[in-house]
Amino acid sequence: MKIALDVDGVLADVIVSWLNYSNSIRPSISKNQVTDWEFWKNFDINPFDFYSELSSCWKNWQSIPTTQENLSDITKNLSTLGQVDIVTARERSTDSFVKNWLNYHDISYDNYVSVIDGPMKADLDYDVFIDDSPLNAIKFLENNKRVILYSQPWNQHISNYELFRISNLSEAIEKIKSY
Repeated sequence: MKIALDVDGVLADVIVSWLNYSNSIRPSISKNQVTDWEFWKNFDINPFDFYSELSSCWKNWQSIPTTQENLSDITKNLSTLGQVDIVTARERSTDSFVKNWLNYHDISYDNYVSVIDGPMKADLDYDVFIDDSPLNAIKFLENNKRVILYSQPWNQHISNYELFRISNLSEAIEKIKSY
């Protein structure tokens, strides 16, 4: 079993770090207000600024929280089910920071795969994708891939009987065992 595990929004709660920064220079936004993948449009934030600021958050990788407790144990258990690769879409300059974050939190994985654009992940050869992006989830389904969607405020509008929604990464383990 080949498992593609996303970082931002699944393991790392980087949006919290971005919100802390953004709220220091703009009117305050809460995580629950981030109800759309392109939420910045609702707040008149330039997408270039958003992505640039999000990438900058990774420079201070020690301050980025995990999405949940016990990720080290959970990813170790996930690794017993097959090959777990970190599959992430990001600016290349952040890769070293992300790898430092993964090591710091003792996240188990076999390979680190970085693509330029999230929907490109769907072209990769994995049996299951664990991701939080609604755009990626749709693309995975279009490509007849198994999708485990990590629940976040920005993906609540996605409802498809072919994907499995989780609120805790340990729920993915039971689902993958059933494949």
